[in-house]
Amino acid sequence: MLFDCAIIGGGPAGLSAALVLGRAKRNVLLLDEGKPRNAVTHESHGFLTRDGVEPGEFRAIAYREITRYPSVETRQARVVEASKHDAYFEVATGDGERFQAKAILLATGLKDVLPEIEGIHDYYGKSLFGCPYCDGWERRDQPLIIISDSMSPFHVAKVAWNWSRDLLVCTNGRALLSAEEKESLQRNKIQVVEDKIAALVGENGMLEKVVFASQGESVRTGGFVGGWPVQSSSLGADLGCEINAQGRLVTDALARTTVKGIYAAGDTVTPFAQLIIAAAEGNKAAAAINMDLIEGEFL
Repeated sequence: MLFDCAIIGGGPAGLSAALVLGRAKRNVLLLDEGKPRNAVTHESHGFLTRDGVEPGEFRAIAYREITRYPSVETRQARVVEASKHDAYFEVATGDGERFQAKAILLATGLKDVLPEIEGIHDYYGKSLFGCPYCDGWERRDQPLIIISDSMSPFHVAKVAWNWSRDLLVCTNGRALLSAEEKESLQRNKIQVVEDKIAALVGENGMLEKVVFASQGESVRTGGFVGGWPVQSSSLGADLGCEINAQGRLVTDALARTTVKGIYAAGDTVTPFAQLIIAAAEGNKAAAAINMDLIEGEFL
């Protein structure tokens, strides 16, 4: 069977696209390996009518909705290879299956690269988070830490300051802040520690204090971790799609990549890692895919 579109990735962008394409009577194959970026998250926020939804519940509702449309097929599998042929694309899964489609939507998302601090994964998604807009409200007015050892944490600190004025910025032993950035943080009474973190202390994922290698310790009840996320899949690059300096796929206003017939949506494209934005971009990509298919079919 030649599918109209193979959607790779079952996050909010891929699921939203599958819904729209299913409603457009398109034969769609949704391939997802079941390892979402927000797997550690207990609640997702900022999605109108779904604020506070548990990510697993969100996906379960989405799958119930899209599978009402008989032309949508779903498979739990990781796509390990994709290739372009004259009139179709072919994707191969890790278990050896191969599928053909007229178009591909890459909704594979990103994965977070956390600082190399022992035990940090125990706290990530419980009291340490990646996005103040997603979890700042729950941490409001608390003593927080901003941790980054790969990029300047200045912007994250400024944003987090909106929710709490008791902030400590730590670069985990790296010199990442400029003199001007340090002065700005200090003017706003934000502490800066460039010492390495020796230990994160707490119970059941709830941070209580941070111990530094040579500068004592600080009581902190949570915070935010800054760093450059990376693409969860190399498929876009393998297919020849252009990638920008931030490591995201380049698309036009209608989600088309630089390779004809390949589209991209969600975190793999946008720096705004929000559930509602990814879902909206999946919706837009699906409309563009359907319109491009119509253009090729309409005499």
